[in-house]
Amino acid sequence: MAKWNLPDPRNEGTSVWVNGLVPRDEAKVHVLDSVVQGGDAVWEGLRIRSGHVIQWKEHCRRLIDSARALAFESIPSEEAIWQAVQSTLQANGMEDGVHVRLTLTRGRKSTSGMDPRLNVYGPTLIVLPEYKGYVYGSEGIRLVSASIRRNAPSFLDSHIHHNNLLNNILAKIEANVAGADDAVMLDERGFLAETNATNLFVIRDGVLRTPRPVACLPGLTRAYVLGLAGRYGLPAEEGDLTLTELYTADEAFTTGTMGALARVTEVDGRHLPEEAPLTAQLQAWYEKHILETAKPI
Repeated sequence: MAKWNLPDPRNEGTSVWVNGLVPRDEAKVHVLDSVVQGGDAVWEGLRIRSGHVIQWKEHCRRLIDSARALAFESIPSEEAIWQAVQSTLQANGMEDGVHVRLTLTRGRKSTSGMDPRLNVYGPTLIVLPEYKGYVYGSEGIRLVSASIRRNAPSFLDSHIHHNNLLNNILAKIEANVAGADDAVMLDERGFLAETNATNLFVIRDGVLRTPRPVACLPGLTRAYVLGLAGRYGLPAEEGDLTLTELYTADEAFTTGTMGALARVTEVDGRHLPEEAPLTAQLQAWYEKHILETAKPI
């Protein structure tokens, strides 16, 4: 199982932001908040390292873009969101080894219901910082394919980073039952989309390949890895990939803010080769350069 699943005692007694600083144990949203009523919210995961927020500009832009796509009103500015993140981290003295769950909900409603016109109080901004290492550790991860398909744009566009995560959760339940770390989700056509929590890459004959961002989230770590490939001259391409191509890959890995680059060692009982030199090289390049994207706290 994942290495960093247990709560870290250092998070006890910390402060969080719910439209203002509050003690973690007292933090709450209203029962009429849209995130409670219908999962009507958008979110980002931020990684804090060496006193910096990794890929801040990219994360904040995606949060605001997602809120715009869902027609939120009174969306806070980048400056206002940064102030909340910075204030929360500084209040806790958090500078390294920290993950922040940043959430923006449509806000409290005047009465229960799905109609956004009932949202008359403005959005709710939540900043939840926690001491948390990379969730997959360094041992590699085991995957199983899920029966649950990833949403296609005709149902719910994966470019919106929303809180309606039930199909991901159902896939994760299948992984849990199988004793695996995560589940591979296919799109409605049967091609690889992503895992329930991360983007997916395969390497074959020295070429880096990843599913097209149709039914998968165009993740920020994913984009950064593709940029690293271009920077160092590693051939890379997006395309339709099948489970067989994952089973027979020379190497495979996942990408995401929570786990960075995590090597895949097994998929549906098929063991990938023990050596993964290009994955190791990409992990090294990531560690070397990722702070170039960061904003100091």
